[in-house]
Amino acid sequence: MASSLTPSETVVGDKYRYHIYGEGEKNTIWKYGAPPNYDVVNKLFEEGRTKEWPKGSLEEKVQNFVKTWEMEIFHKIRVEDFKTINPHKYTLSLNGRPSLSLEGLIKLGGYNVLLQTALPENLRGYDPTVETSESSHKAFTTTFPRGFALEIVHVYSGPPVIVYKFRHWAFMEGPFKGHAPTGEMIQFHGVGIFQVDEAMKLEKVEFFYDSGELLGGLLNGPAVATDASEASGNSTLGCPFLDKKF
Repeated sequence: MASSLTPSETVVGDKYRYHIYGEGEKNTIWKYGAPPNYDVVNKLFEEGRTKEWPKGSLEEKVQNFVKTWEMEIFHKIRVEDFKTINPHKYTLSLNGRPSLSLEGLIKLGGYNVLLQTALPENLRGYDPTVETSESSHKAFTTTFPRGFALEIVHVYSGPPVIVYKFRHWAFMEGPFKGHAPTGEMIQFHGVGIFQVDEAMKLEKVEFFYDSGELLGGLLNGPAVATDASEASGNSTLGCPFLDKKF
């Protein structure tokens, strides 16, 4: 393909993500009022990654592309501001569930989309059907004050169908759903499939992973609930999958 995983315009900014700063973002409307800052989680990433890919390698390019895509879906709210996505064709699905459009993802909030579950309501450590984008954001930024780091551990194929294995990790240094922080590392692994067009815009995203690998670790701390709804896991505070500090 003539297209590339590396943006044609290089600007000063985050070293692992693009489309945050520069002329192309001067009119971008940010969900939280300003461009996200990833300095803290970049440090966590560099200290905890298991792979350090050579500069310019396919693995490094895929890793930066995925980080940039995640940044956009959690911090941009207007369809016209997305640079990694073809908004007219974009769909996302988790574990074979029905796909959502970009508009549907924005409406529900990316955290709720990426933590969908078929478990009965009374067994859910996190219930995406009752959470909002704002409540889930607040929950994970509290639980993971240093952010939620991401690395690509293997790339199976390059564009136009990018298949990769990823690892997410963080340290539970804040409470979650009435459970005290443990200070322990929480991590999970999964597989992502990105289908891109000729311009390297995403048309289709599929994820396969067990969200219980993440949520199970968050419920290990002793209960410190301040009210019955929090103790039951049905409070309005949720568990975002990825935040500005992923």
